[in-house]
Amino acid sequence: MPVPEEGPRWEDPELTRLARRLRDAHRLVAPLPAEHRKRLIRHLLAITDLAKRDTALAARRLDAFLADFHGTPDAR
Repeated sequence: MPVPEEGPRWEDPELTRLARRLRDAHRLVAPLPAEHRKRLIRHLLAITDLAKRDTALAARRLDAFLADFHGTPDAR
């Protein structure tokens, strides 16, 4: 018996792009000193959680996060 389709499709290009960008953002944050890294990771986790409900809003928040991140002196 087939399983009813629920939730997002795994081959959704928008979700795949967002997931890759979130992964890359985590990689950018990982080498930072612990005191900065913890705060930024919490922010990324909030964006990840938001993506479960509103992909477009999560993508905009990630854009803002990355713009702020690249503008900080601690960013590499």
